[in-house]
Amino acid sequence: METFNIPATPSLMKEFLRQMGGTAVIDGGLATELELHGADLNDPLWSAKCLLTSPHLIRSVHLDYLEAGADIIITASYQATIQGFEAKGFSREQSENLLKKSVDIALEARRIYYERCSKSSSGGTGDGRILKNRPILVAASVGSYGAYLADGSEYSGCYGEAMTVNALKEFHRRRVQVLAEAGPDIIAFETVPNKIEAQ
Repeated sequence: METFNIPATPSLMKEFLRQMGGTAVIDGGLATELELHGADLNDPLWSAKCLLTSPHLIRSVHLDYLEAGADIIITASYQATIQGFEAKGFSREQSENLLKKSVDIALEARRIYYERCSKSSSGGTGDGRILKNRPILVAASVGSYGAYLADGSEYSGCYGEAMTVNALKEFHRRRVQVLAEAGPDIIAFETVPNKIEAQ
């Protein structure tokens, strides 16, 4: 099986895009696909609920996206926060392990995909699925503070006047550390709705 050498440097994306011919496809809506696979996401954890109840569905959706041609898959951690898991009764250690699990599942899906590619001589599955050995990145998803609130403020950025840059840094810091230590290729900060949080 061929492996791809994309150095983990500030130019990682530049090198990745060079190897991809200048363009790359990111996967689509994880939650929508999880629901199509039968997951019930009616929960403040949203798609992160599947880290608890059905990690096999997350892996299956990652594989579906890879076989559809996605070059970057995003972990099921958009709504996953230490604070959110703790509110569900999990310890800090358990919460951090669930964050790591989101990365582990995506890395496993990539490994399985590469194994399938090495067994395929045609570059496809016969049913339109793509089995092309190519560079694939795993992006650890970090949703906004508003995603944790689960009240729609992830789109408006209205967190109240008491919210500060320091409070947001404190909210995100450990989650980002845990996700980064789990070994994704990149971190994807998604749906950042206001200037304070972007800082």
